[in-house]
Amino acid sequence: MTPDELLEVFHRRIRLPDADAIPGWKQEHVGGVHRSYVEGPDGAGFVEAPRGLGDDPDAVIAGEVAFFRERGLAFEWKTYAYDEPADVGERLERHGFVRDDPETLILGEVDQVLARPSALPSKVRMREADGPDDYARIAVLTDSLWHNGTERIVDHLAGEARMFPDRLSVFLVEDVLTGGPVVSAAWVRFHPGTGFASLWGGGTLPEWRRQGLYSALLVHRARLAKDRGYEFLRVDASADSRPILQKLGLHAVTVTTPYHWRP
Repeated sequence: MTPDELLEVFHRRIRLPDADAIPGWKQEHVGGVHRSYVEGPDGAGFVEAPRGLGDDPDAVIAGEVAFFRERGLAFEWKTYAYDEPADVGERLERHGFVRDDPETLILGEVDQVLARPSALPSKVRMREADGPDDYARIAVLTDSLWHNGTERIVDHLAGEARMFPDRLSVFLVEDVLTGGPVVSAAWVRFHPGTGFASLWGGGTLPEWRRQGLYSALLVHRARLAKDRGYEFLRVDASADSRPILQKLGLHAVTVTTPYHWRP
């Protein structure tokens, strides 16, 4: 499939039905807005508008700000480069949103990835994470890379695995010679009824990069997706991971940009 064809399938199967909302979050569709959120001390929200914002975009944006302000929740508004109106990002900033770094939406067919060879170095092994202790080891890795703390990732993975065990699989790579830390980790989320599996994580310690760990994790998750009957893979890729993903047969189809608002 061409990049344009892949994007059309993604838009129709994922964006329009809001199929990749975080499991367990409340989902609401208000006009053209898709809103999801969870309340409480650690609550947050997420918004996107795949059908556009209509004749009065600023009123729609103001309505979402008012909704989340009333609940005291921070939220992210995720835009895609083809969203309407074309200046939605500028409008969000005028309403107090802060623009974050853009990412590339990468899509591809599972079979294309599985056609590529991959192998791990003999001194490491890959295995599925086995509960909170492994999640804590993964959190140490991600915190060392992105400084996002450890408690949140442990709670997030453990909670999601507990509530939706059939939709999440988490994998780690560890040094079997020294018994050292997790050197790379990644997970895959399955979206039933869409044909899409989404890939997350993939962080690797600097001294272990360029040894095939990221590629091996990607191919392993693609094989699992294939075994479960999924046709397509989706990644929100950073500039670092984009070249590897494209080398493995996936395609850059558009750019996404998150905008954050806090009460």
